[in-house]
Amino acid sequence: MEWDSSTHLLAAAVDHLAVANWMTATINSGEDADPLDYPEAVPRPDGSQADTSMNDESGTIGSPPADSLPAPADLARFFA
Repeated sequence: MEWDSSTHLLAAAVDHLAVANWMTATINSGEDADPLDYPEAVPRPDGSQADTSMNDESGTIGSPPADSLPAPADLARFFA
């Protein structure tokens, strides 16, 4: 089976939804509640790992390396 960039985009979307659900549950839990476990990333079809670090050294949200991003044509085809 051939894996294309839309498969990686879908995995990234699932990861972001899981984090959003974790944030919502964490924010709405009681102050005395045990902290919830951070969600694990969905395994990528080619065996690569998702970058689970949200912050770089400066404390700002980093961006993924350019070589891991889908091509503009792939994004246009995915959202068309």
